[in-house]
Amino acid sequence: MVSGVARIGVLLIAVSFALEASEPAAFAAEPKAYLSSYKRPKDIPFPKDNLHSQAREDLGRTLFFDPRLSGSDWISCATCHNPALSWGDGLPKGLGHGMKVLGRRTPTILNLAWGELMMWDGRADSLEAQALGPVEAEGEMNLPLDQMIGKLEGMSSYKPLFDKAYPGEGINKSTIAKAIATFERTVVSGEAPFDRWVKGDAKAVTENAKRGFVLFNEKALCSQCHSGWRFTDDSFHDIGVAGDDIGRGKIMPDFEVLQGAFKTPTLRNVDHRAPYMHDGSEKTLEEVVDFYDKGGKQRRPTVSEHVKPLGLSGEEKADLVAFLRTLTSRDKPVVIPMLPR
Repeated sequence: MVSGVARIGVLLIAVSFALEASEPAAFAAEPKAYLSSYKRPKDIPFPKDNLHSQAREDLGRTLFFDPRLSGSDWISCATCHNPALSWGDGLPKGLGHGMKVLGRRTPTILNLAWGELMMWDGRADSLEAQALGPVEAEGEMNLPLDQMIGKLEGMSSYKPLFDKAYPGEGINKSTIAKAIATFERTVVSGEAPFDRWVKGDAKAVTENAKRGFVLFNEKALCSQCHSGWRFTDDSFHDIGVAGDDIGRGKIMPDFEVLQGAFKTPTLRNVDHRAPYMHDGSEKTLEEVVDFYDKGGKQRRPTVSEHVKPLGLSGEEKADLVAFLRTLTSRDKPVVIPMLPR
């Protein structure tokens, strides 16, 4: 989690500049560290043991959209991670095998190339480690991995795709996971109005959004967890959502602070991804802002110190929502691949 005296000091400097003038130039002179935290990276990072190639991306895209990676032959990765819904599913909680309602909302895969621990509770340490978990989970895609491999081997058109992407490695759990992970790393949000404003376009966002940005970094305390260009610290916090799901606490039971903690979601393209929270309990961005303004809904000893009543006015809440909407980009349409026979 990004916090501490140094962080707060930098934020206060930034806010003082923002209050004097709402243009990015007002920030640019001094705090460079503050501005750089919002600068988009130029390149997508790939691990050394699974470097990018177009063949790997194409294979991963095909596997991602193929419903035959499920026991029912109708659920694909894209069923829950729909590109039209900011790579979520638009439901309060995901649906799995046999239309089973799952325990948590489907998280987006947007910008996970820069992520650390995956899933709401961080139980996977990489995209490769995460990729096949939903496939074999009985409640989700319900396909044992040995059966998955047999299915793919039985479709002759898949073999040349694997041979091109991972020469000499064949069709196996590792190459399937690596291919899906490679495609997922290419799922990156495009340039948003906020990015154009940071680069110097004073007209890219509205005045109320600029006020919302100052609130985001100061009074509303949002940037304490939603930091960096992806607006997430990749950490886990209990924010006071009502319920008995202990999140990360189940993975790390000896750490009291992680009981009820869930991963901080990215805010990129957030207005296309309702409902919100790990359980889909907040229907709109306005409800999310109200939730934080009240200091959460359930007080526990583990709730983050930054989640507390904020005393925001109606205008301040509207400004915050206006700022959040500047984080949405118009991304290129996703091309659905032809599936091998």
